Amino acid sequence: MESLKQSAERVPAEASQASGKEFKIGRERIDKMSAEVVDSNPYSRLMALQRMGIVKEYEQIRQKSVAVVGVGGVGSVTADMLTRCGIGKLMLFDYDKVELANMNRLFFTPDQAGLSKVEAAAKTLNFINPDVAITTHNYNITTVDNFDRFLDAIRTGGIEDGTPVDLVLSCVDNFEARMAINTACNELNLYWFESGVSENAVSGHIQFIKPGETACFGCAPPLVVAENIDEKTLKREGVCAASLPTTMGIVAGMLVQNTLKYLLHFGIVSDYLGYNAMNDFFPRMSLKPNPTCDDRFCVQRQQEFMAKPPSVTNVPEAESEGPLHEDNLYGIELVVEDDDIPTGGSDKVASGASNIVEGLKLAYDAPVIENTSQVATQDDVSLEELMAQMSGICKSSKE
Repeated sequence: MESLKQSAERVPAEASQASGKEFKIGRERIDKMSAEVVDSNPYSRLMALQRMGIVKEYEQIRQKSVAVVGVGGVGSVTADMLTRCGIGKLMLFDYDKVELANMNRLFFTPDQAGLSKVEAAAKTLNFINPDVAITTHNYNITTVDNFDRFLDAIRTGGIEDGTPVDLVLSCVDNFEARMAINTACNELNLYWFESGVSENAVSGHIQFIKPGETACFGCAPPLVVAENIDEKTLKREGVCAASLPTTMGIVAGMLVQNTLKYLLHFGIVSDYLGYNAMNDFFPRMSLKPNPTCDDRFCVQRQQEFMAKPPSVTNVPEAESEGPLHEDNLYGIELVVEDDDIPTGGSDKVASGASNIVEGLKLAYDAPVIENTSQVATQDDVSLEELMAQMSGICKSSKE
């Protein structure tokens, strides 16, 4: 019993206060991420992203706070991935309980049936990575009173006390909850991701919503939302939506991948990314906000965004005065770059950035690789001299 109490003391204060339960801890907490390549380092593979040139400073993820609303088929896997990636703080929102009917999905186990999803998830996640501060919020965010609690939680749920979360991830399965998240994020001017899986379980999507800059969930709402139809009246008794762990896992993967790109500043964050399992189709698009959106905070954010000065990166380049060649209708130019090709005898492998032609760019900076071995070659050695050397080697070996 004494050892159990000592384990509970190592749990972040936020997690223990939110749930009131003791969590089993799988390992000691780690104060600082290390890039040391040893079997006992849970962050060695993640920190390798720095050496590969993908991320400048991976440990910045410990300064990020993410709210996951809905801990179901997509949300539970999303929380699992973020925990394994070492996110600084994770806020879990849900009010359902774990059921045996959920076992076709990932993450939850049969022994957790009957437990609240947030409590069961927090227990598992703390066991996986005790370095992550986890708070649980077991209530329905769509009611009037609970919406204010949700609003206050994401407004003050950052790493630093009183600061907002860095990102909100919507993993809910109904439009009413999506609209509640949309309203809260528009009011607080918080970036968030909306995600969803179709009823037939063979398609899904994620949508990055930046208030005022991209379309919010209310700018082009589904027909059910636009017509104020009660979703509960659409459900038929004895009929449930299909669910595949594969589709849920793929959508969760797309969601977390873009979350990491946004938080750690690498790659391109997709405004909208879809998935159709029937033909493995991944459509991408950008959705512009609706100036006549019913959400007044969305319209206000649009006006604020339009009032901002244009970014330097968005300023179009000045057009050339004329074609490169009078007889070249398509502006094609041939450039000889043989002199710039690095030779095999150089000490370091060149990055190649200076050899990229205009209009192209590298996805990321390639790491500099030290040339640990050098082979001396002599181009001026005659064939007779080589034969004499070979004869000497053979003669010495026989002796």
